[in-house]
Order: sequence, then C-alpha cells, then structure tokens
Amino acid sequence: GSTIYHFMGCSTFAEYTVLAEISCALINPKADLEKACLFGCGVATGLGAVWNNTKVEAGSSVVVFGLGAVGLAVVQGAKAAGASHIVGVDTNLNKFDIAKQLGCTECINPKDSDKPIQQVLVEMSPTGFGYDYTFDCTGNTEVMRAALEAAHRGWGESCVIGVAASGKELATRPFQLITGRRWLGTAFGGWKTRDAIPMLVEKNMKGEIELDHFITHRFEGVGAQKDAIKALHGGDCLRAVVKYCPY
Repeated sequence: GSTIYHFMGCSTFAEYTVLAEISCALINPKADLEKACLFGCGVATGLGAVWNNTKVEAGSSVVVFGLGAVGLAVVQGAKAAGASHIVGVDTNLNKFDIAKQLGCTECINPKDSDKPIQQVLVEMSPTGFGYDYTFDCTGNTEVMRAALEAAHRGWGESCVIGVAASGKELATRPFQLITGRRWLGTAFGGWKTRDAIPMLVEKNMKGEIELDHFITHRFEGVGAQKDAIKALHGGDCLRAVVKYCPY
C-alpha cells in the first residue's frame, strides 16, 4: 500500500479521518464550516499571537512581516486590541489594500530601500527606537532577525510565527537581547484548542471576528488539494477552502 502521512494531529486531506479525542472540539452545529475551518490554524494563530502571547495593548506600535492570512490575522488582532500604529511589510504590493482595510496604518516594501528593513523601520518608528511589538509571519530566518532588531530598545517584543525550513537556525547579536528586547515564539497562538475553537467560532457567528476576506479561493472534490496548494503558492491567495462533500 501507499504511505499515509500525518500532520499536526489531524491530517484533514480526506473525506473521513480518525482523530484522538484530544484533537476534537465541539462547535455550534449552526456554524458555517467554510469559515470555522479557518480557525484550525492560521487565523487563530495570528489572533492568538496578539491577544495571548504578546498581549498587545491599546496605543502600542506594531510591525507585521508578511501579509498572508496569518499576518493579516495579526493585523486584525492588533487593531482590535487598540494598537495605534500598525505597519505591514511585504514584497507583494497587491496585499497592501486589504492590509490597510484590516488596520494597517501604512505598508512598506523592503525592496524600496537599499537599507536593511529593520533600519528603515526603526528610523520611521514613533520614538525612533523601534516598535513595541513585531511579528514574523514569513518563516524566513533573516526576516525573523529583522523583526527582532526592529523591536523597541528596552522593552520591545518580537514574536516568531512563521515556520522556517527544516534545519534552519536563528542568529542575532547578543546586544539586541541585552538591551531589553524579548524574543518569543508561538504555536497556535497560545490557545487551548478544545476551549478556544468553540469560543472563536461563536465570536465569528456574533460578528466579532470577520473572516470572509480570508477565503479567496474555493475548490471541490477530494482530488482538489493540489490545486488549492498551487493557488497558495501563487501569492494572491490568502486561504483556499476545499469542500469534499456537500454539507
């Protein structure tokens, strides 16, 4: 037979799957599954990184590296938390409009300057010493370093959300940490899944968390996963939803 691959306790590329009880959460039966599935990882992770891991406060300054679905969820969460200055960083200019709609006060392309992006950001920060919170949503270790070095001297926090390629290592100068910055990571935004998923679904159903903008591509059929993954690699896709059967 063929090898069956498993990922993150669920492995959902199938019409039916067998899960451990701990991997299951009971949600409102009236929930729109097309939207609820977004809380399986990306959107929930971005929101949780802001609300749980870093606890962004009202009036704070934020930088988000990478404006895919996770990054936009960070933007959305930061705006909801009351952040007053939110900068989005991406090389894809097509993502700037939606980022600004969700809460970015400005967006920049790192290719527009010959300076390192962290230097550009620090120079344009409200205090001239960096940002209160920075988030890497790219999985690029060089960007992770830039995010740390763009965090505010003395108290800035930088959260690593993006997953780097296997074997990659992080490096920075110890001075960046000795001067008070904090480097942390997150898995699923710090949520306790069985409690959090039903709660997040309810918030969406009440209109407290908007999700429609994340679904840019839809596919049908068990064999459509490759098309969905190809769409994600295209750069204009935020989240692709594959419907296996009518519901």
